[in-house]
Amino acid sequence: MAQRTRTAGETAARRSPRSGGYAVPDYARRPRPRLSLSVTLVLLTGLTAIGFSAFISVSALFAAPAHAGPVASGPAAAPVSGEQPAPRDTGAHLLTDNPLYSSGAMAEVTCPAPELDPDDPASMEDFLHEITSCLDTAWREQFAGTGLGFDPPSRIYWYTAGQSPCGSFPSAGTAAFYCQANEGLYLGIEDIVENSAESEHPEAYTFLLSHEYAHHVQGEAGILGYFHGVRAAEEDPAVEAELTRRSELQANCLGGLFLGAVAETYPIGGQEHANILADAERRGDFSPGEREHGTPENGRMWTAHGMDLGEPAACNTWEAGEELVE
Repeated sequence: MAQRTRTAGETAARRSPRSGGYAVPDYARRPRPRLSLSVTLVLLTGLTAIGFSAFISVSALFAAPAHAGPVASGPAAAPVSGEQPAPRDTGAHLLTDNPLYSSGAMAEVTCPAPELDPDDPASMEDFLHEITSCLDTAWREQFAGTGLGFDPPSRIYWYTAGQSPCGSFPSAGTAAFYCQANEGLYLGIEDIVENSAESEHPEAYTFLLSHEYAHHVQGEAGILGYFHGVRAAEEDPAVEAELTRRSELQANCLGGLFLGAVAETYPIGGQEHANILADAERRGDFSPGEREHGTPENGRMWTAHGMDLGEPAACNTWEAGEELVE
């Protein structure tokens, strides 16, 4: 089957108790502290090196898209984003004091889960389009009044190999990715089933989709562009990896916000909640030498943090202690 694309706002024709023990970061309930010394130095480096706009253009041209790793056998990484052209601002406050963090609790969204047969590509595509439309609605409302503009991402759901501004697809382990160069949400209709251990749980695919969509949210808020620029200027691989983890774990948390917002109508009860957290854990970094998405425990914790606390202020990973973004 050929690759098919739908624009934002287009819906599919086919329809069909919160829990979790985790440590709540203290900073989420007190005035935000300054960045840690290591992150502050990274941000200053990004601002003083050869010109911020140059970092972004180089990043957009040469970086490969990040992606969701397979869950099937020795589960791997959660989805990541592609690179971005130019951010809206060059200030470090975009990470630590973003207007999105002051937008308040995420409103409940009416979004019944569509019928889904993971073995039927047409059913999977309809499911993804319908959930993406719910994401469009939820985040458009959340951005209202923040002073930040919001346009939904374009949707590129592939069946066959193709090319994006962030690189070709599919590649090893790539089931889904976000490319900010064209604000495109890329998902492999059949690949996400294979790379999700052929899960029969619709909420597992909703979690993956909400994580990828969260990278678009970061982009619209100016967070993603600033992060990419600072990371491109960083020469220390360890610091670069830490920055990447902060971005990825924030996407887990922002994705969790959406899951919490649809919990009543989806619905997401105790079992679905447990399935989502188990999937978030499976998509963490299991290899000690590869820490770009966060440990399984931290992937689970930040997802639960978003689902249970329900507001973007809880997702400020940029000021979290290092142990929370390992």
